[in-house]
Amino acid sequence: MGQEHVNRVVVIGAGAVGSSYAFSLLNQSITEELVILDLNEDKAMGDAMDLNHGKVFAPHPTKTWYGQYADCKHADIVCICAGANQKPGETRLDLVKKNVGIFKGIVEHVMASGFKGIFLVATNPVDILTHATRAFSGLPKERVIGSGTILDSGRFRFLLSEYFNIAPANVHATIIGEHGDTELPVWSHAYIGGTPIRELIENHPEYSMEDLEDLFINVRDAAYHIIEKKGATYYGIAMGLSRITKAILHNENSILTVSAHLDGEYGENDIYIGVPAVINRHGIREVIELSLNAHEQQQFHHSASVLKDIISQHVQTS
Repeated sequence: MGQEHVNRVVVIGAGAVGSSYAFSLLNQSITEELVILDLNEDKAMGDAMDLNHGKVFAPHPTKTWYGQYADCKHADIVCICAGANQKPGETRLDLVKKNVGIFKGIVEHVMASGFKGIFLVATNPVDILTHATRAFSGLPKERVIGSGTILDSGRFRFLLSEYFNIAPANVHATIIGEHGDTELPVWSHAYIGGTPIRELIENHPEYSMEDLEDLFINVRDAAYHIIEKKGATYYGIAMGLSRITKAILHNENSILTVSAHLDGEYGENDIYIGVPAVINRHGIREVIELSLNAHEQQQFHHSASVLKDIISQHVQTS
């Protein structure tokens, strides 16, 4: 009899995001095996010990240990959370130079292990680093995924749920584009329980589009406010990464807004950017192409061109 397959996730980088992601995976029992890697071996070892002590309280025990790059060989997902952090006043794009260099080394080590799984990228600027991960790994585009605008879309749905006093699960709205300053809300496809948001505004004088534009600015700038107050953002993104991980390992065919590679969709080519995509065991099954209005299409094109400009300067694809 063949050995039963066991799901394994490797987390590279045991900083605030990586350790929060590990904690989230364990709490939800999303994977059977969890490996933590970090340059600071003591931190990774300490995290593994600490998580193991809580495993008796998890829905199912997750085998958790501090590991080496060799452990990536049998991993289904390698999630990269390592790299320099965004400092107060710094944009995600300011981090490019530092992190592209760090990623080259990480990806080469992972691939040398014989890794045949899916890369999940969390480090900022996530769209650029997802593009770099694909370039450095040589993996097919569907097996390299960035967290993209999953958190922005989550923030968006939460703030809309507060504004309309409706549960977030019944708010369907998406942020697309760069995970950063040029992202955009897709108002033309925003719904509360099946009713278009624009229709709600027309029929209820207590709501206004001006309020919603302010709400979007709060979504876009949320990371800056959180970094100002507590130095980093990690709980929200860790839960978003866990959601992507679950969609992959459970072969869900769920639609999530991730950083996906475009080959002509939305009129863009050879770029990783935040868009809705179907996620399953093979990674990105397909990109969902929303029919944007002219203004949204122009905003998306601007967002893509900003990313392309940075990639051409900082990421060598050969």
